[in-house]
Amino acid sequence: MGMVFDIQRFSIHDGPGIRTTVFLKGCPLRCLWCHNPEGISSGPVVSFLPERCVGCGHCVGACAGGAHVVRDGVHELLRERCVACGRCAAGCYAGALELIGKEMTTEAVLAEVLADAPFYANSGGGMTLSGGEPFHQPAFAMALLREAKRHRLHCCVETSGVVSAEVLLRAAECVDLFLYDIKDTNDVRHRANVGASNALPLANVRALVSRGAAVRLRVPLIPGYNDFADHLDGVAVLAGDLSRLSGGGLFEGVELMPFHKMGLGKIRRTGMVAPFGDTPPADPAASVRHWIDTLRARGVTVRNER
Repeated sequence: MGMVFDIQRFSIHDGPGIRTTVFLKGCPLRCLWCHNPEGISSGPVVSFLPERCVGCGHCVGACAGGAHVVRDGVHELLRERCVACGRCAAGCYAGALELIGKEMTTEAVLAEVLADAPFYANSGGGMTLSGGEPFHQPAFAMALLREAKRHRLHCCVETSGVVSAEVLLRAAECVDLFLYDIKDTNDVRHRANVGASNALPLANVRALVSRGAAVRLRVPLIPGYNDFADHLDGVAVLAGDLSRLSGGGLFEGVELMPFHKMGLGKIRRTGMVAPFGDTPPADPAASVRHWIDTLRARGVTVRNER
């Protein structure tokens, strides 16, 4: 049994072919640019879109903790009183309230994943675990991977690498491709923008590749936060190291992940504090073009299309 906050079918950006991406709750990091902030906490969270509220009053009566109040005709959710029981969302026909995160069994998740098995066979797709950080629930993630491999599915995992090496290396027995986030090769900025040192993920990715695991680096590109020359240089050096460790075989290169604003709306819906305030990062298009050209000039395989 584990906590899942989304199952996205017909995904084409989380590994090869057509895939089903299973998003697991919980993450040890606090990336300022997180695009799945609803996946950070380990438990369910209530999403609230006040503009959809029609004032029916169901939530006020359903909430035993008094988290929903109406003042001068305005519906407020007092999150300090909310225990995320979901009773309010269950009866919200207008869609203003939604409970994000539910417990699911391994069998229930795989039943949804296997519903699209013919698409995987025809496209070379399969199941991808994402999050949050999927290995924040190590036992559940391993159970999903083992069951998927029992059904001969191609398995990818998107990970930050902020997990014990033992867990990652054990998972590698069932993972066909790691989509491995490298958020910043500068440790000072990594600590400031992500909330942890980069020492563990950098050590872990080298351990994975040296043990024969297939890895593709995913590098989020956030203007003003990590699009600096020293990070670009660090990514090029790391890619070279991994290529040598793998013998040029199973290391797939680098995929740049430009910043987008999707996470900002989710932050508002889930009652979090917007990390950028009213000034989100600038359009990263120019930075992406520069990074692609520079990395390719240094012999790095960059998987982005022009």
